[in-house]
Amino acid sequence: MSPRWCLRSLRLLVFAVFSAAASNWLYLAKLSSVGSISEEETCEKLKGLIQRQVQMCKRNLEVMDSVRRGAQLAIEECQYQFRNRRWNCSTLDSLPVFGKVVTQGVAFAVTRACSSGELEKCGCDRTVHGVSPQGFQWSGCSDNIAYGVAFSQSFVDVRERSKGASSSRALMNLHNNEAGRKAILTHMRVECKCHGVSGSCEVKTCWRAVPPFRQVGHALKEKFDGATEVEPRRVGSSRALVPRNAQFKPHTDEDLVYLEPSPDFCEQDVRSGVLGTRGRTCNKTSKAIDGCELLCCGRGFHTAQVELAERCSCKFHWCCFVKCRQCQRLVELHTCR
Repeated sequence: MSPRWCLRSLRLLVFAVFSAAASNWLYLAKLSSVGSISEEETCEKLKGLIQRQVQMCKRNLEVMDSVRRGAQLAIEECQYQFRNRRWNCSTLDSLPVFGKVVTQGVAFAVTRACSSGELEKCGCDRTVHGVSPQGFQWSGCSDNIAYGVAFSQSFVDVRERSKGASSSRALMNLHNNEAGRKAILTHMRVECKCHGVSGSCEVKTCWRAVPPFRQVGHALKEKFDGATEVEPRRVGSSRALVPRNAQFKPHTDEDLVYLEPSPDFCEQDVRSGVLGTRGRTCNKTSKAIDGCELLCCGRGFHTAQVELAERCSCKFHWCCFVKCRQCQRLVELHTCR
């Protein structure tokens, strides 16, 4: 991996780190030990919400647990996708460090809550009905992605819209929010069930379903690695984001964008919420970003022998379980200095 590629990857991370202040609603993900958000008084106590989000919380109490689950889901997926990067979507206790890439979690979780019957305000998508051009019958409970997207736009975007159209960072965040939601819409899939005698498929009923969240995460990670550096310019009577490099083609509504070069994420920066890479596990043999040379930023690494417990000598017993022995194995563990 060339130094130029590494620098480009780091620059792409800027919108995730420095838009942290715009993502304060993600504090909701830290409320796993709190009971259900079922009273208006609880909305007033939720950390990280602006007043308009507090008011939305009070008007939509039944949806707020889904918003919290969406925040948790998005954070976990972000940490999985960036697990081998210098910035691995980690947090400091006092500051959430998640970019607008992860806001699709709300649309996903609310959509699922609608379809599962958890919410009174929404249910299955009843606009999908009749016979498809392919000849199958639309039936079952199609996921109500329209409601999930609409609620996400209202709740997540309100902070950015309150800043006015002149804020470059608000324009960037709103664009990336919508790109995250479009990643779900683009990957909606059709699931079907056959009906007939002896397993035949005389009649096939189908419904639309949101994709597995891991698939959405992979899609956004690819968009992230191909993000476009932009700058605000006056276009007609309004401000818009255009590529900083005029030789690059304009970004689409589904692409991610960023404004500024990022730091290298090597050292801890409490103000920005960057943990640094000291103590991170690295791959001694890899030449990629997860390798010790790049991940440890040239500081070197420690090597230790650790004992790993794992299952071994597994046997199937009739009927019906698998029994294994517990074995110990010595492995080398490399951590950044």
